Amino acid sequence: MGLNLTQKIIKAHLVSGEMITGAEVGLRIDQTLTQDATGTMAYLEFESMGIPRVRTELSVAYIDHNMLQSGFENADDHRYIQSVAHKYGLKFSRPGNGICHQVHLERFGIPGKTLIGSDSHTPTGGGIGMLAIGAGGLDVAVAMGGGTYYITMPKILKVNVTGSLKPFVTAKDVSLEFLRRIGVKGGVGKIIEWTGEGIKTLTVPERATITNMGAETGATTSVFPSDEVTGQFLKAQGREKDFIPLGADPDAEYDEVIDIVLDDVEPLIACPHSPGNVVTVASLAGTKVDQVCIGSCTNSSLYDMRKAAALLKGKTIADGVSMSVSPGSRQVLSMLAENEALNDIIQSGARLLECGCGPCIGMGFSPNSGGVSLRTFNRNFEGRSGTKDAQVYLVSPETAVASALNGVITDPRTLGKMPEVSMPDSFRINDSAIILPLDEKDAVNAEVIKGPNIKDFPQARPQTDELNAELILKVGDNISTDHIMPAGSKVLPYRSNIPKISEFCFTVVDETFPARAKAAGSGIIVGGNNYGQGSSREHAALAPLYLGIRAVVAKSFARIHAANLINAGIMPLTFSNPDDYDKLTQGDKLRITDVHAGMDKGEMILENLSNGEKYAVNCSFTERQKAMLKAGGLLEYTKNAER
Repeated sequence: MGLNLTQKIIKAHLVSGEMITGAEVGLRIDQTLTQDATGTMAYLEFESMGIPRVRTELSVAYIDHNMLQSGFENADDHRYIQSVAHKYGLKFSRPGNGICHQVHLERFGIPGKTLIGSDSHTPTGGGIGMLAIGAGGLDVAVAMGGGTYYITMPKILKVNVTGSLKPFVTAKDVSLEFLRRIGVKGGVGKIIEWTGEGIKTLTVPERATITNMGAETGATTSVFPSDEVTGQFLKAQGREKDFIPLGADPDAEYDEVIDIVLDDVEPLIACPHSPGNVVTVASLAGTKVDQVCIGSCTNSSLYDMRKAAALLKGKTIADGVSMSVSPGSRQVLSMLAENEALNDIIQSGARLLECGCGPCIGMGFSPNSGGVSLRTFNRNFEGRSGTKDAQVYLVSPETAVASALNGVITDPRTLGKMPEVSMPDSFRINDSAIILPLDEKDAVNAEVIKGPNIKDFPQARPQTDELNAELILKVGDNISTDHIMPAGSKVLPYRSNIPKISEFCFTVVDETFPARAKAAGSGIIVGGNNYGQGSSREHAALAPLYLGIRAVVAKSFARIHAANLINAGIMPLTFSNPDDYDKLTQGDKLRITDVHAGMDKGEMILENLSNGEKYAVNCSFTERQKAMLKAGGLLEYTKNAER
């Protein structure tokens, strides 16, 4: 029996374990990336390990999230990250050079390599055949130090693609169709492998849109083969030496198979407040639109921007619509300017924003109160835009432009003939905004610069054998990391300051949570299904850790957040009987005894001291995870291993 593409890459990087579904495997990591909203903490963690130089083939520090500098905090973080990159051997991508995933795809991604990044949309790299996985900052720090990255061996879901897309139907619509079929939990515990004759009709930017959006299904990652299309893209980037053909064996087997016929896909839209709440654009036609945003790591490529410019050429957006355009990289922006596509965008009345994440993480350009905002982004969680009561929809660039021109949600197929837009034979190459590190000799005496907003990593708390704590907060299904640790311009500047950022923890849900949790000293959170979906931000574990949270009991967890909780020394536990969730009330006094024995057994008993009831909870931790929890998290575990 042959191997599928995922198995080939994992086998080539396997450090420990066997490729058996559900078993823990350790992987050698070739490349890492960070962005500034998660990077500061990741580098503080890396520094604490005492390792003099990164040990990966390539590590890149990007500045793309905290771009608004209304105070010293973001600028100080950028300066700190650059000084760390200089000293420890990372490349540094300046502010304005672009979004990490777009730039990495353009300049650094290599088929067949492993990449982990402290951003949940790192799977974008799967568009060129990488095994690219989003992870917590501490996992990235360990990988930079040469440590092994551990995951549970996923199932492999094959998506067999046939046919070709019709005019005005895009890769974004393919992603939304996939989400409509499997939902925001359907990819949990799986790697999605895209294959079939139909993928030959998809450009690398289109493939990257699909792998990027795969994160919204909860998948570990998504991957396309490296083929002629990949080779053409890398050659156009001046990187033909990085190309290798790579794909599944003809007799490869998969755990599941889904068929998608591209000819049958139509323009789709994700409604508030979930990427999985998908309907046809036509079904919402005529709905008034207040704001339109084109960009983010999902749809900010040159290909996307040129299509938007072609549709806007000679036209003006509707009165009452505010529209922004955010090119994904400096390369994209400079090439738009070369052929007057940029002028077509500007003359339409759209506002040009910086090459960064911007509105996607609530960093500026928030909608009006109660406003309807159409965005080519990947997430539309409540409040993520910066306006709590905004109604945010996810669409393709074509649907975004059509709706901006008409002032109402519009099926782009009503615009007439789609202008011809193609990929360039060569891209403008200028890597001057990538700053190289100092050589090892000069790096020894280099200074790492820390501003006053940069605080130390929270104090570790090893799991004791008995836990007594109050049920501090009870929440429902699909709680995202945006609920737990909000983003936006008011909060993001404190990503390097856990004591300060903890004041915002869960305030979207309950403004009293930070004060109550800190006063209690030791707490437990109870949640529903898919707890912790969304961003990889480890702050959604570190802030609760600082506030005294010792365990989270939920019906189910999102992969990255569960890993981040363990990394922070917090136990993620699941109800053996999901109905027990309904028997718990916020404020209940809870107890777990024989914690260590329970870890070994895989089950603990949660006692409700307020009503005398007992509930079985599952804890299927690996031996390594048990040791981490007993040590107080991954950082202490790693330090102990080094000793």
